[in-house]
Amino acid sequence: MKDVADQYDLIGFDPRFLGESSPVRCAPAGPPRPPGPVTTPRADFDASVDSARDTARRCQEHGDNAALLPHASTRNVARDMDAIRAALGEPRLSYYGVSYGADLGAVFTQMFPRRADRVIIDSSTDPAATQYELFQRAGGPLEDGLDEWAAWAARQHDRYGLGRTGAQVRATVQKLLDGAERRPVEVAGQRMNAPVMRLLLRQLVQHQESDPALASVVRDLVAAAAGKLTEPGPELADLLALLNSPDLGDSMVGGALFMCGDGGWPAGGWPKDPETYWRNTVKSRATQPVFGPVVNGMIAPCAFWKSPPREPGTTIHNKVPVLMLQATRDNNVPYEGALALHRKLKGSRLVTADIRSHGVYGRGSEGHRPVPCADDAVNDYLRDGTLPARDLTCAPEGATR
Repeated sequence: MKDVADQYDLIGFDPRFLGESSPVRCAPAGPPRPPGPVTTPRADFDASVDSARDTARRCQEHGDNAALLPHASTRNVARDMDAIRAALGEPRLSYYGVSYGADLGAVFTQMFPRRADRVIIDSSTDPAATQYELFQRAGGPLEDGLDEWAAWAARQHDRYGLGRTGAQVRATVQKLLDGAERRPVEVAGQRMNAPVMRLLLRQLVQHQESDPALASVVRDLVAAAAGKLTEPGPELADLLALLNSPDLGDSMVGGALFMCGDGGWPAGGWPKDPETYWRNTVKSRATQPVFGPVVNGMIAPCAFWKSPPREPGTTIHNKVPVLMLQATRDNNVPYEGALALHRKLKGSRLVTADIRSHGVYGRGSEGHRPVPCADDAVNDYLRDGTLPARDLTCAPEGATR
């Protein structure tokens, strides 16, 4: 990889209004309201609606934000990328982006096809879907990922004590959530309700290398629910620290700027009526009991956003030579979405990794099992501009065939 990196000037940037790019500031939030000792699913949902409404108000009414927020959109970030290219005096731009960054790369190829050089997009979404639809579509793959983890945890019952079969492990998780929907669980001096637990589970189920951490967290939460946890383990302690970090709120607001500013794909398209989210949440519980309430009920501030998008979403249809990467069991952005985008990017090649992961390239640098043939495809493309002759399917390092 070093010989490839030596050929390039590596440029990172914070999208407009985020990080160090003259960030939009919202009015300070009041102190968070902790869950009460007794709750219901509807009460938890109503609290999330109030929070989304308050975030929209604090962001739109603060300072000069009313004039700035209409300019927060993915298409404008793509224009900023082209401005960076021009400032560097380069005729074309090479790019690697993952998750939302992958969709941003696709938007760039559509808006500036002649200025796109070697573009790699990793873990992308269906360009015909709204962001809310993309959230909803993750419900099934998330449940599948939990099934995969539960089967693993059952084989580790002597260590974690969550059940001797996958079904028993799932039942342990469901009992934990059902209890927290009535009485939030106290952990290290703070109450944790079912929506927060579901978010933690979603975070950890993304990567199969996190299976031990997920098992440890569930074990600790089960103990806490029974009043038997004296101190959370390091995995749960780290998640609690993240939940209490002020940076978390800033990052969530940053994401909302583009979700509410896009007129369609990749980030826009959120229902305005809170009851839409609630009805979908209730309906989802039959087939997605753990993650249905997360992906259907996560109401964004966009439901209360007053500034309409300035432009429609981006329709993708071009022949730019793009290298795409996607994991088959990505439960954040499902594999089918990448296939849909692949069909619209007529010049693309798709490298499929047979793994549960969000993000494929460079996994080894994050302590995860690398996918060597995917890494090689990216490095070869960056080195000499040659796409694979055909779509590829790759196994992670050490996989048995």
